[in-house]
Amino acid sequence: MTDLTSIRTTPMPEEMHLLLTDYPRDGWAAHPNFKRATEQWMGAHRMFRQLAEVTRTETEADLDKTRDPDDYAGRLSIYGNLLVRNLHGHHHWEDHSYFPELSAADPRFDAGLEILEKDHEALDGLLDGFTSASNRVIKLIQLDEAQARDQAGAIHEMAVNIETLLERHLADEEDLAVPIILHHKLRG
Repeated sequence: MTDLTSIRTTPMPEEMHLLLTDYPRDGWAAHPNFKRATEQWMGAHRMFRQLAEVTRTETEADLDKTRDPDDYAGRLSIYGNLLVRNLHGHHHWEDHSYFPELSAADPRFDAGLEILEKDHEALDGLLDGFTSASNRVIKLIQLDEAQARDQAGAIHEMAVNIETLLERHLADEEDLAVPIILHHKLRG
């Protein structure tokens, strides 16, 4: 399991926000260069935040014994899988398509990109541990509910860590990328 202390918990340095002063977050949606592709990218980020929250709250319901174990296993399987698969696919697309485009448009993106890439690596470790632990709990629910509930505590800790990392990382990613997109009229 990846320990949260090994993950960056502070916001990106202010100098990494590049054009954020000229393009503040509260004006993005109304900006003429804010196009559907950027809105969809940020929509994916909202979905990741929601899936992380659902995974955490479903695990809390299991730990509190307010969720039937079989129901929890089904929900963990569905929502955990959606979270992991979609995050991996999203990060692959960012690393191979989106980020190179931003870097080519504005080399100032590169300093922040290094930080974001380290976040992606840390998140990959969390997701791998989460997947293994979740698969174990889903199997244990059929064999030994008490042991499964004990193991669910580890899933809860990982879900909290994933949610914490995503909240900071996605906000930083948006604050870094969207002003560059707006400034250079990208993704239109």
